[in-house]
Amino acid sequence: MEPRITTTIQNHIAIISFFHPAGNSFPSLQLQQLTQEINQVGKSENVHVIVLKSEGEGAFCAGASFDELLQVSNLEEGNHFFSGFANVINAMRKCPKLIIGRAQGKAVGGGVGLLAACDYVLAHENAAIKLSELAIGIGPFVIEPAVTKKIGKTAMAAMTLEATQWKSAAWANEKGLFSQLFSSVETLDETLLQFSEQLASYNPDALLEMKKVLWEGTEHWDTLLYERAAISGRLVLSDFTKKALAQFKQK
Repeated sequence: MEPRITTTIQNHIAIISFFHPAGNSFPSLQLQQLTQEINQVGKSENVHVIVLKSEGEGAFCAGASFDELLQVSNLEEGNHFFSGFANVINAMRKCPKLIIGRAQGKAVGGGVGLLAACDYVLAHENAAIKLSELAIGIGPFVIEPAVTKKIGKTAMAAMTLEATQWKSAAWANEKGLFSQLFSSVETLDETLLQFSEQLASYNPDALLEMKKVLWEGTEHWDTLLYERAAISGRLVLSDFTKKALAQFKQK
């Protein structure tokens, strides 16, 4: 099945869903498409609330495309690659609509960043999270501001330094990344529908003002996230990272 981004709009709710056969990971082109979709839907007066979800019953998002990461060969390509998630996070941050995330499964790296950039997240109890970037010689630099904003610097440090360890959905819920946890996908989706419909029924102007309040103090991210992307873009070219990526490819 081909990678895709799809959007449906009903009852003032836009559902943006993404799919990739490799664990719902993101190559650069799909990150660009998601950014454009969020920007476009955010401008629609018919949309009051956005739901961000992935397809399938497996992972929510495996992060950036590993295949594309292996192909990065110079600084320009590195900057472009890591700017993909910067573009999406900034689009979510500046989107005038509140964004509800649905996490049915595990999230790694950039996938954790996407959930952190949502304004409210409903998750399945199997939706464990991990930041594995240090294990391959880079770091979660681009998504760090969004993750830290949600769970705090101490929890962010624990996730980053424990790069090979999964954190449970209960841990993520306790730290504030998730807002509600569910033991079944059916209950998750029922609550998601009820919550999004209720939210969409509120005064759109009030929702817009609330969105602004939630993201106060992040205006500098327009430059910060791209400065962070440059760090990862440089590190991915290091001998350490190239060797680590080669080992991962052999597994």
